[in-house]
Amino acid sequence: MKFTLSWLKDHLDTEATLDEIVETLTSIGLEVESVDDKAALKPFVIAKVLTAEKHPDADKLQVLTVDTGDGKPVQVVCGAPNARAGLVGAFASPGTYVPGIDVTLSVGKIRGVESHGMMCSERELQLSDEHTGIIDLPQDAPVGESFAKWARLDDPVIEIGLTPNRPDCTGVYGIARDLAAAGLGRLKEAGVERVTGEGECPVRVHIEAPDLCRTFALRLVRGVKNGPSPKWMQQRLTAIGLRPINALVDITNYLTFDRARPLHVFDAAKVKGDLVVRRAAAGETILALDGREYTLGAEMCVIADDSGIESIAGVMGGEHSGCDENTTDVLIEAAVWEPTSVARTGRDLGIITDARYRNERGIDPAFNEPGLELATRMVMELCGGRPTQTYVAGRRYDPAERKVVSFPAAEVKRLTGLDVPGEESLSILSRLGFKPEGSGEVVQVTVPSWRPDIDGKADLVEEVMRIHGVNRIAPQPMIAKDAVGGRILTTAQIRTRLAKRTLAVRGMMEAVTWSFIPEEHARLFSDNRKLIKLANPIAADMSTMRPSLLPGLIAAAQRNADRGFADVALFEVSGTYEGERPEDQRRVAAGVRRGTARLEAHGRHWSGNAASVGVFDAKADAFAVLEACGAPVEKLQIEAGGPSWYHPGRSGTIKLGPQKILGTFGEFHPKTLEEMDVSGPLCGFEIYLDAIPEPKARPTRTRPRLDLSPFQAVKRDFAFVVDRQVEAASVTRAAAAADKKLIADVNVFDVFEGPALGPDKKSIAIEVTIQPIERTLADEDFEALAGRIVENVGKQTGGVLRS
Repeated sequence: MKFTLSWLKDHLDTEATLDEIVETLTSIGLEVESVDDKAALKPFVIAKVLTAEKHPDADKLQVLTVDTGDGKPVQVVCGAPNARAGLVGAFASPGTYVPGIDVTLSVGKIRGVESHGMMCSERELQLSDEHTGIIDLPQDAPVGESFAKWARLDDPVIEIGLTPNRPDCTGVYGIARDLAAAGLGRLKEAGVERVTGEGECPVRVHIEAPDLCRTFALRLVRGVKNGPSPKWMQQRLTAIGLRPINALVDITNYLTFDRARPLHVFDAAKVKGDLVVRRAAAGETILALDGREYTLGAEMCVIADDSGIESIAGVMGGEHSGCDENTTDVLIEAAVWEPTSVARTGRDLGIITDARYRNERGIDPAFNEPGLELATRMVMELCGGRPTQTYVAGRRYDPAERKVVSFPAAEVKRLTGLDVPGEESLSILSRLGFKPEGSGEVVQVTVPSWRPDIDGKADLVEEVMRIHGVNRIAPQPMIAKDAVGGRILTTAQIRTRLAKRTLAVRGMMEAVTWSFIPEEHARLFSDNRKLIKLANPIAADMSTMRPSLLPGLIAAAQRNADRGFADVALFEVSGTYEGERPEDQRRVAAGVRRGTARLEAHGRHWSGNAASVGVFDAKADAFAVLEACGAPVEKLQIEAGGPSWYHPGRSGTIKLGPQKILGTFGEFHPKTLEEMDVSGPLCGFEIYLDAIPEPKARPTRTRPRLDLSPFQAVKRDFAFVVDRQVEAASVTRAAAAADKKLIADVNVFDVFEGPALGPDKKSIAIEVTIQPIERTLADEDFEALAGRIVENVGKQTGGVLRS
């Protein structure tokens, strides 16, 4: 929200300096984002051309003698067609920065003639697009004075950042009201005088969508002359970044910023029949004022006449019925639209306008007809014309609609720590436009129509706090405890940190992807589960809540590859959505590796290129996360195969017992990559952090281990011939179960397949670590244990000892 200092003082009688105003705005919650004090225009002075002679070496140039007010005329070479002796204009001396051409002037020669400055056009000073000639000022303009000060262009521009709950401060008047309440001056009460109309408005309004339009006021003004708006209005609009168009349009823009009252004007000659407020038919189109054609949806609100759609309600008007210099009869519209509908329409169509900005936050319903009266009076003053009476359709504002909130004055102290007397609290609310009634500990406060954000006593406390002064809240030190407190973070927070740290240590980079993904990507990773679709997606390709983190990570990896970073390893720890209930949201750690982004080495190297990523890289990442998060890794089982988005022969599912799934890993299915328009090689994993069982409680005092054996561990190797489909894990489990007391570890160190073993056979070689505990084992003990291992493996896997 931008406004100038003089504009603010139209509504605020104050002697405060610019710095005081800026500081107060920020302290009351209207944070100042920037202040442009127009310093760039200060060096320009008013100067008079004394003589104008033809350039000796150029037909279109003149050599001017210019009086800058210091008694020492300077020579200036000028090419403007209107340059002449006696002209008074704006002069820039050497060393001046000219913003319109982004140049700092210096003394130079133009076709052999020295030029000591520049006579400027309006475009060079960024006052307008006019550049056919230099600025031509009245003859009584004081030579030597500051041009910016004389032309009132030294008016500072203030920009504030507004939160969505303050629609009242989208107008300069609302900002002035807040500053006056903060004690920075007196609010100039601006009553709106009614305009007497001649006869009824011939155009009627029919509201067919009352849920989208509360009220619609319309008035016809005949016999207007639509030319340029006055200079003061153009200067203010230009200062805040708006382009002056014509008087009628400029009046609506001015009131949008002055009173937070968006309006629209129709050229009455172009409107056919009555106006109808309705929902658009799906596929209807409109050529809008920005010159673009928009295709509308069935839930969008429009204003139409007998010939079709004339305006997108609350967002932008149509070009067909727009006002131009030929307009003689104008229809002025002021309406109160349903904010959510305006926001949805603007977002779906990608239209951002000042009208939408205010309508989607909520317009003061009590100021709808006064706003139309104010606009009518300005039209009559600037364009002439004869107005009709106002026609109002829909539900008019009733003061009885205003909310009443119970306000216990003691809540200010309880919620903020500020000791504000009750009388002062009520005075602040009164200055802001609230109406406290009654006495005692609890007062009934009537909320003004321009504050739709006030719902309860906490909101009133906030109003008192920000006006009284947030800076008055005394800082309080944190209470020191005598002992170390208990655990602060939840299990989910601890596991999130551990998972992130573990994956970062493994060379992966953290990514933060959207929770919304394209529907087609969500279906690839849903395994036919029900998808959660958004009612109001911010974009067509962000329509569905993600059922998995992998689509976003895969897409991110591909974007990196498209930009030359083919070997990337990315991870994310965040939420996925498998249903509409809160408990259907899961906490997941996921990661992908692409190209040769392996843990050991990747990329090209003189010793040889690194291998591509594969299923075992994803498995290692998954198990690293599980171990860091306290999962019982030694008890986990890996089941071949995984969800449909993985390659069926190069993926696995990690389980704890037959039913509890802790995660999945593998290389991605070529069809999945093709559907996502992604190239490989790519592997990835997902670990469900919320599925990992809580670790058992441990004693707070560490005890020494008493089970360490004084005897040397012994390792024995075994090779078993098994069917090809037998998993290596089943062999290691069977061997370990032969004697859980003596066998400390079992590892696979070789897998071999060949014709010598027979068809569909393979050899799995394992290393068994035997740890004696009570005594040194004899040869017969080892032989007996080896026999039990062979027997156990044979019973459980069908394997035989390889000879």
